[in-house]
Amino acid sequence: MIRVVLPQHLRTLAGVEGEVALDAQERPTQQTVLDALEATYPVLRGTIRDHGTAKRRDFIRFFACGRDITLDAADEPLPSEVASGAEVFRVVGAMAGG
Repeated sequence: MIRVVLPQHLRTLAGVEGEVALDAQERPTQQTVLDALEATYPVLRGTIRDHGTAKRRDFIRFFACGRDITLDAADEPLPSEVASGAEVFRVVGAMAGG
């Protein structure tokens, strides 16, 4: 089981409270987790990744085991702690401004 924590506005959009649990794959990656998230909650399509390109939207960051993994390759396996469900895969809406 993969545990995913979404920002509040995406939890509201998806109609969920707290973290989301997704079926684990043998070697989960950012891409497979986001694919499963969008398949389970179709309303999230286009909110985290672009509809056409499936590239991460600006101001969205990904964290695992307290580390920013946003710029890691989308097909790179996630840490084993995330794959086992011991740690969460966190989607964060970054803030900008001055």
